[in-house]
Amino acid sequence: MNTRPIEDRDVEDVLTIQWASPEIAQWTVRDYARVAAGEMTGWVAEENATVIGFLVARRVLSDLEILNLAVRPDARRCGVGASLVREVLAWGKKFRAEKVLLEVRASNLAALHFYERHGFRATGRRLRYYAGPIEDALLLTATIE
Repeated sequence: MNTRPIEDRDVEDVLTIQWASPEIAQWTVRDYARVAAGEMTGWVAEENATVIGFLVARRVLSDLEILNLAVRPDARRCGVGASLVREVLAWGKKFRAEKVLLEVRASNLAALHFYERHGFRATGRRLRYYAGPIEDALLLTATIE
């Protein structure tokens, strides 16, 4: 498996993974095209030239924010998500980011456990943040060392 920046050619594969992951933010083709154009930063994980996961992030002053992360269902629990998180943390270290933030659905226990294993802790709650279904978001934060 390798990781590399998201390119235009990846948008269809990223959308397919997103649609198989209803618990994450559902973005549009235009959103991912903006990532590929460099308006945000993103990576794909691929195996045998097939995209199996993606992560999108952005720099916010001295921090970074993970905006979307998903792994193809048949590739979960194989280190793909961890590899993508390591990639974003390495990127943050390049500009001396102090912490990384993200929101996750309060009911998404698999994601919460994943992020806890990677040093994230709940630092806040956003009431009724998500739609379809309406649900609170937990704000998670990790220090970049």
